[in-house]
Amino acid sequence: MNSEHSSLRKKIDLSPNQILVLGFLSTIIVGTFLLHLDGASANEGPIEWIDALFTATSATCVTGLIVLDTGSDFSLFGQWVILILFQIGGLGIMTFSTMFAFLLGKKISLRQRLIIQESLNQFSIGGLVRLAKYILLFTLFFEGLGTLLLYLNWHQLSSHHSSLFLSFFHAVSAFCNAGFSLNATSFVKYRQDAYVNIVMAVLIVLGGIGFVVLIEGPKIFKWFLKRLFLKSRVDIRHIFSKISLQTKMAVSVSLILIFLGTIVFFALEYSRVLQGLGVKDSILTSFFHSVTSRTAGFNTVPIKDLASPTLFFIIILMFIGASPGSTGGGIKTCTLGILISGALSMIKNQDNIHIFKRTIPKVIFKKAVMIAGLAVAWIVAFTMMLSFIESRNEAIPNYFLRILFEVTSAFGTVGLSTGITSILSPLGKVLIMVTMLVGRIGPLTLALAMATRENRIFYRYPQEKLMVG
Repeated sequence: MNSEHSSLRKKIDLSPNQILVLGFLSTIIVGTFLLHLDGASANEGPIEWIDALFTATSATCVTGLIVLDTGSDFSLFGQWVILILFQIGGLGIMTFSTMFAFLLGKKISLRQRLIIQESLNQFSIGGLVRLAKYILLFTLFFEGLGTLLLYLNWHQLSSHHSSLFLSFFHAVSAFCNAGFSLNATSFVKYRQDAYVNIVMAVLIVLGGIGFVVLIEGPKIFKWFLKRLFLKSRVDIRHIFSKISLQTKMAVSVSLILIFLGTIVFFALEYSRVLQGLGVKDSILTSFFHSVTSRTAGFNTVPIKDLASPTLFFIIILMFIGASPGSTGGGIKTCTLGILISGALSMIKNQDNIHIFKRTIPKVIFKKAVMIAGLAVAWIVAFTMMLSFIESRNEAIPNYFLRILFEVTSAFGTVGLSTGITSILSPLGKVLIMVTMLVGRIGPLTLALAMATRENRIFYRYPQEKLMVG
């Protein structure tokens, strides 16, 4: 009897990746049922099942693609459900559940630590519970600060929403890189409001830079102040050496992408959607879209009015996404940095990959190639399928580029859209939902979750060269 029980446990034993996937699916299902309730709708009758499922998936996967207007089609209860879903999705299912276990005084098991490790993309399980605590503290601090800063600007705003709730909703949405807005046109009416643009952009960057980077920042600042207080000589090179490679890579690639994105958006749209705004407001708009295009999904100009080159450039930014261990999606900034460094090493005919005077293990480079390859394959395959399904949809002009934009936005959990989300067919919406889930979990994590067991090979075939290129 004991042997049969042990055998059954082995059969139903789930890997951390599988539990992570099931956690997201369970949250989406619960969210769907809540959003389908009569009380979640601002109109007569409940929301359609397909729309409730789409909204729950988009919120849990912190994407922001919508088929219904969040501010007018959902009641206050429905908006709270959406907010809680993207808060859970932004922090990570297991991180969020660990917080409750910690607050209740429960001990965190080894299995839970392994799942958190997969969720936060960490290399070891050491210090994971402490990391989860820091994540909660940083999240509460920045979302609270963002709410206060927005409320100071919106406290006298004339709206059917409470100014405090409006501020809190958008602060959480920005930090979680969710892209949900209670405004029908996102932040178009604030395109010339530098205060709102900068507050939102800072929240987006902080949420997308990675919790490991956020935790390391105060430590470096504290060390700097200590040296300054003791009147010791502050050596910038010594400070730089104190920063981990993860932080150096995430911050440097993010800054380059923000700067490059601002210049390209400004150059491509200055005589189009930016016309008449003036140089200052044009730069502000370009900066905001450079920040939000990689993962947040807010917009201050109508995306459907952008030129085709701009849409394609935004597709590239959405594909790259945020940094590892953050609330954002995409292949991640560090993946891009490793791929570029690896390519440069090959061009220079070097055996090793060097970044900031550190050698990157080849297994990490292989993982980066696999992540980028799987991402490209998924986007290509689903763009082709969606294009075929929607080929007779006359409501979608220039449909291939718009569908590629939509699929990439879903995969990168960005939420920007040219306006075709709500007019997709039911099957098209299902494909976008699946893409959002895969984009949030990660294609490599999903592939590992689907694998039944590890298949080790203890032999090697004869080696033979093959021409490439």
